[in-house]
Amino acid sequence: MAMHKSAKVRIRRNERRKILNKNRISATRTSIRKVEEAIVAGDYQIATAALKAAQPAIHRSADKGLVHKKNASRKLSRLSARIKAIKEKISDS
Repeated sequence: MAMHKSAKVRIRRNERRKILNKNRISATRTSIRKVEEAIVAGDYQIATAALKAAQPAIHRSADKGLVHKKNASRKLSRLSARIKAIKEKISDS
């Protein structure tokens, strides 16, 4: 158990940050899920718009240290490639 005043303050601060980080991670995952759902549906326009909305959220989570910078980059790259594949599939048809 914390005895010093500074340790008690740190415990309270860590709890606040834990809640905030949990909300940020949840929001980021939700934005990624929306992009993936649009990709599965095969809707290029919605997928592009969802990626455009998700991109800042993913970068922000990397800046805050919630996910690794390279992890965020890899996610964006793979989502972009999948959206590009949809566009090529549509143009071939």
